[in-house]
Amino acid sequence: MFIDALGLDDEYRIESEICIIGGGVAGITLALEFEKRGIEVVLIESGGFQSEEANRDLYRGESVGLPYRFADGCRSRYLGGSSNCWGGWCRPFEEDDFVARHWVPYSGWPFERSELEPYYERTHSILQLGPTNFDASFWVDAIGRSNVRRHSYAGDDVIDVISQFSPPVRFGQVYRSQLKQARHVTVFLNANVTDISTEGGQSVRYARLRMLNGRSATVAAKIFILATGGIENARLLLLSNKDRPQGLGNHHDLVGRFFMDHPCLTTATVRFRDGWSDNMLYDAKFHYRNDAVAAHGTCIAGHLSLSPKARERERLLNTNITFVPIFPGEYTGVKDALVRLKRRLEGVQETQRSLLREFLTLAGQPLNTLGFIAARYLQMGSLQMRSLIDHTRLQVICEPAPNPDSRVTLSMARDQLGLNRVKVDWRLGDQTKRTIDRTVALVAEELSRSGVADIALDPPIVENGWPESFSQEGCWHHMGTTRMHESPKLGVVDPNCRIHEITNMYVAGSSIFPTAGGDFPTTTIVALALRLADHIASTLDRGSSADIVTKLANAESTLRTP
Repeated sequence: MFIDALGLDDEYRIESEICIIGGGVAGITLALEFEKRGIEVVLIESGGFQSEEANRDLYRGESVGLPYRFADGCRSRYLGGSSNCWGGWCRPFEEDDFVARHWVPYSGWPFERSELEPYYERTHSILQLGPTNFDASFWVDAIGRSNVRRHSYAGDDVIDVISQFSPPVRFGQVYRSQLKQARHVTVFLNANVTDISTEGGQSVRYARLRMLNGRSATVAAKIFILATGGIENARLLLLSNKDRPQGLGNHHDLVGRFFMDHPCLTTATVRFRDGWSDNMLYDAKFHYRNDAVAAHGTCIAGHLSLSPKARERERLLNTNITFVPIFPGEYTGVKDALVRLKRRLEGVQETQRSLLREFLTLAGQPLNTLGFIAARYLQMGSLQMRSLIDHTRLQVICEPAPNPDSRVTLSMARDQLGLNRVKVDWRLGDQTKRTIDRTVALVAEELSRSGVADIALDPPIVENGWPESFSQEGCWHHMGTTRMHESPKLGVVDPNCRIHEITNMYVAGSSIFPTAGGDFPTTTIVALALRLADHIASTLDRGSSADIVTKLANAESTLRTP
C-alpha cells in the first residue's frame, strides 16, 4: 500500500512493528522479506515514483577532498533509490575480501564469506540473474562464440573473473505492484526523516518526518532500520543530535568516517596481437548488457584481476581491469551528452542540463557525434567495425583502502528542510595509487607473455599524481560510513548490523561495509539485507504483535499513476 505523505494531517502519528527508512535496494528487499513473514512494516521514502528537482536538491552538498561529484546523476532520491541509476553489474565479494589482510589497515569483516553464501544464492531471483556460477569457463563454453573467449596465461598472477548483468532491476518499478498489494507493508512517499529521537541515546522512540509542504509526522516502532545510502545514513545519524551532541551511534567518532568509493581511470595504451582485437569478453564497451555475450538468458562480462596470492605478495588491494576502446569524440563532450540523452530516455537520468544544451553540444561537433554513434551503437554482436576505434586503453577500478580521514560530515549550509547539508571529504592514499600502478604493470607483462597484446604504460601515479583520465565521481559506490565491527571502538554497527549503543536500531546498505572489494556492491547489499531480515524476524517478539496498531490513512494515495 502506498500513501502520499503530502496528504497527511499535520502531526500525524504512525505506529508499526518495524520502520524502514529508505526505499532503495536494501529497504525494499527488507520490506518484502518482512511481508512474507506477516510482520507489520512502514517504509519511509523521501521521493515519489519519479525524480523531482525539489527532492534531488536535498542530496546536494560540498566536496572538500578530491574533486568529487556525488549528487546529481549519481544518486536517485525516489522509490528504488540507487537502482534507478544502476548499470546492473553483479558479482559477489570474493573470499579474500572478507579476510583481515595484514598489509591493509582496518581490513577484515566480522565473518567469513561462507556466512553470506546462502544469501548470495537468494539474490539471484531478486536481481534477476542467471545460474549461481561465476566460473569463466562455464560461461565461455555456454556462449560458444569465437569472439568471446578466455585468455590463456603463462603465469599465475593474472586471473579472469566474471560478473553477471541484472537487466538491471529498477526496484521501484519491478517491485511496485508487490508493495502496492502488500498486506503488511505501507510505503509513505514524499516523507523525509529529519530526526531520530531516543531515550538517552540508547533506544529509539520515534522518527520525525517533515514533508516539503511543511507538514510533519512521527513514526513509532519496535525496530528501526536505516537504509538511505552510504552518505545519507551517516548524515541522518549525525543530524540526530538532540540526545547525543555528537550524533547517534557516534560515541567513538566513527559515524561518517571510512567513506569509500571505487576510483576508476583509464590508463596505458593497448596494441592487440593478431587474433585478439575482436574478443568481446573483456571489452567494457562491447560486453555491456550485450546479447552476444550471454548464456542461460543472462548477459555477462569478463574482467582481469590479480590472484589473491599475487596481491598478498605485492601487498596490493583488489582491482578490476577491462579493455576500453576509445571512440571518435570520446573526450569532446559528445560522449557524455549522448549517454545523458540515453539515460533520459530510460527515465533514470537526474541532471540540471537542458535538452537544448545537449543537442547543441552534438550539433556543434557533427563528425564526432556521427563517429561515436557509429562506433558505439553499430558494433554490437557481429557488427564490430574495429576501424572505427581510435585506440584501446585499460580501464582500472580499484578497491580503496579504508581511511578514517576520508569522511562525511555536516556542512554549515542548510537545505529546504532546515537540515545541514553534507560535506564529503573523499581521500585516496598512496596504497591505492601503488595498487593501480603495480597491477597494470603485472597485467601488461602477462598479456605480452601470453601473446595477447603489447601494453605501453602511462607514467606512474605514485610519482605523478592522478591523471586527467581519473574519474572524479568514482563509481557511485558510497560505502563504509557506518562500518561493521565486533568492537564499538572500530565500528558503528555490530556483526548483526545493529548500532552498538542502540538496542533497537539497525543499518542496511553499503555504509556498513568494512572494506569495498574490487567492485560491484549491489549483490552484497541485497545479501546483507536478506541476512538482516532473517536475524530480525528470529528475534522479534511475535507474541506482542497483536498489541501493535498501525494508524494509517484510509484515503487513496494522491500520487500520479506511473
